[in-house]
Amino acid sequence: MKYSTIKSSRQSKLDIPYTHRDISWLDFNFRVLQEARDPSVPLFERIKFLAIYSNNLDEFFRVRVANNRNLHRIGKKTRKRLDFDPRQILKDVVEIVNQQQIMFNEIFEDEILPELKTHNIELLRKDQLSEQQMEFIDEFFQENMLPFVQPVLLVDFKVRPFLNNGALYLAILLQELNPGDDTNPKQDYAIVKIPSDHLPRFIQLPSIGDKKDIIILDEIVRHSIEKYLFPGYTIIDSYSIKLTRDAELYIDDEYSGDLIEKIKKSLNKRNVGPASRFIYDRSMPAEMLDYLMELFSLEPIDILQEGRYHNNSDFFKFPDFDLHHLKNHPMPPIPYPALEDAECIFDAIAKRDHLNHPPYHSYESVIRFFEQAASDPDVTHLKVVQYRVARKSRIMEALIKAAKAGKQVTVFIEVKARFDEEMNLMWGERLQKAGINVHYSFPGLKVHSKIALISKVEDNQPVLYTYLSTGNFHEDTVKVYSDLGLFTADKRITSEVARLFHFLETVKLPKEDFDHLLVGQFNLRSELVRLVKKEIEVAKNGQDARIILKMNSLQDPSMIELLYEAHNAGVKIDLIIRGINSLVPGVLGFSEKINAISIVDRFLEHARVFVFHNQGEENVYISSADWMVRNLSYRIETVVPILDPYLKKEILDLLQIQLRDNVKSRDLHFEKINNYRTGKGDLNIRTQHETYYYYKRKEDIS
Repeated sequence: MKYSTIKSSRQSKLDIPYTHRDISWLDFNFRVLQEARDPSVPLFERIKFLAIYSNNLDEFFRVRVANNRNLHRIGKKTRKRLDFDPRQILKDVVEIVNQQQIMFNEIFEDEILPELKTHNIELLRKDQLSEQQMEFIDEFFQENMLPFVQPVLLVDFKVRPFLNNGALYLAILLQELNPGDDTNPKQDYAIVKIPSDHLPRFIQLPSIGDKKDIIILDEIVRHSIEKYLFPGYTIIDSYSIKLTRDAELYIDDEYSGDLIEKIKKSLNKRNVGPASRFIYDRSMPAEMLDYLMELFSLEPIDILQEGRYHNNSDFFKFPDFDLHHLKNHPMPPIPYPALEDAECIFDAIAKRDHLNHPPYHSYESVIRFFEQAASDPDVTHLKVVQYRVARKSRIMEALIKAAKAGKQVTVFIEVKARFDEEMNLMWGERLQKAGINVHYSFPGLKVHSKIALISKVEDNQPVLYTYLSTGNFHEDTVKVYSDLGLFTADKRITSEVARLFHFLETVKLPKEDFDHLLVGQFNLRSELVRLVKKEIEVAKNGQDARIILKMNSLQDPSMIELLYEAHNAGVKIDLIIRGINSLVPGVLGFSEKINAISIVDRFLEHARVFVFHNQGEENVYISSADWMVRNLSYRIETVVPILDPYLKKEILDLLQIQLRDNVKSRDLHFEKINNYRTGKGDLNIRTQHETYYYYKRKEDIS
């Protein structure tokens, strides 16, 4: 992999190795595509990884690529202040994505479809249908699809149809049956919508015996256009197209006016934003592509080739016919009886700290934390930060129940959580109607902490209990996101969580410093710098120094430069980075001994963990924050020290499992980027399986 450089923040003449975040993100999404290619992954899970890859890419173009286009359009003077060329990034993105799309098509056409056939499942095209199946889709089209296909004949740019964001269309090449000039018949173009927003994408067809024939909605439209939509025309061919639109709300830096109202107005504009990507079937004739580019005012940098089908995130709903042997072996969540079976969950937390690790652990203990608080007559206050939350949420219902019982309930809602803005606004309105004190986003600042605080009267004194997590209070995503959450009544932590909530409610700066928590906008960046520099000093004195960082993204240039400095001082550095990694491992003089891996498997590795050796007395933290500029400088984040020695050992055990993974870990070394790390001998260590059985053994012992 080629890497770029940026200027050092300390030594202006020094260039440091650095990978632009968007290029590194594409490396991550390629790891998702690798899972779709891996023959050891069950068939339906491989199909799901194709869907994840496509869904990720859609969001990437709607947000990141749209942002780079906007940067490219700004004035030259402003662009000079950037440490990268946005147009070059756009060119690199298009080149990389085009290469990945070729691989995507190969996986789907040459591997997935043939394997489906071995299980008597066949995805048919329109020219492969039996008479019975053609009769079926004729009837299906007339009864279910005809009102939604919206055919438009394109005539000399007099009609410029608006393409809905992310919607599927067929661009059709057609010709009049009886043209005036039979010697040189004129060809025309048309657009037809594929109504996948109204109907399932995959339709099961009448089949013979054990066969399971499926047709994709696109093929039904292809079959029907000549008969039902364009009488008097011969259909020469049809090609799928899709337009992705800019989804950024551009409200993060608004400091005046009603922020909620601005978000509501921006949401209405999201689906009519400027184009960020035009996808077309790579078999489309060049003349037709040129016509469409002119019709929709597109530039060459706007267009990307794909295969016959787009919106492949719809593969999430590919029918499985109850063939469970073609899916992952079940790993049911392990109960946490110390909290779930406790007569009073607060008594159990008062005795010691507890660490919840979904999806390996059941999330029931977290839900019970809120539900018992709602019904406990001695609980007086409940406070929580909501960043992303499920549409149906027992936690939110518990908060409403608590408010109705007369308790003081406060919820801070971050309405700028991208693509969850509407859901958060909906919950905010509902909570307010229930009498809950709802506080909304700060303009120009996101609140990304995942914290909750309960106040309970015991012996006539208020006692605080808190839950702090690396992930959201979202009862759906906890089934697939791997996160860590701490329950504690330790006053060193609870008092500082209370201080943070006071700031969120009043926007008044705390009178006391945070001594244990690392909090964004206060001491987060400075404390991380101090911890790294402490390891540097220890290494310079000839003693063992080590840093282990597990996170989603490592992008902050100044922190990366500090890690290079630590490496050169002799600090041993291990990185476990799921997504963006702008640090370049393996570069002589900067990072040749930095060990960096990424793990992509059935669960999404979402937990952030930071470990500093501290001369053998490890400082272990769990965090809501990645090491990105936005997290360290422009958000309220919470990094939590693990003070209980048993929980500290548990986290260190889990990190060692990850660092030894030789099944699902990929190398991030710049010369072997995304190569699987394979072990020697017969011992295979697969992080997520080993973690599950680590907790199963604990359950058996308890």
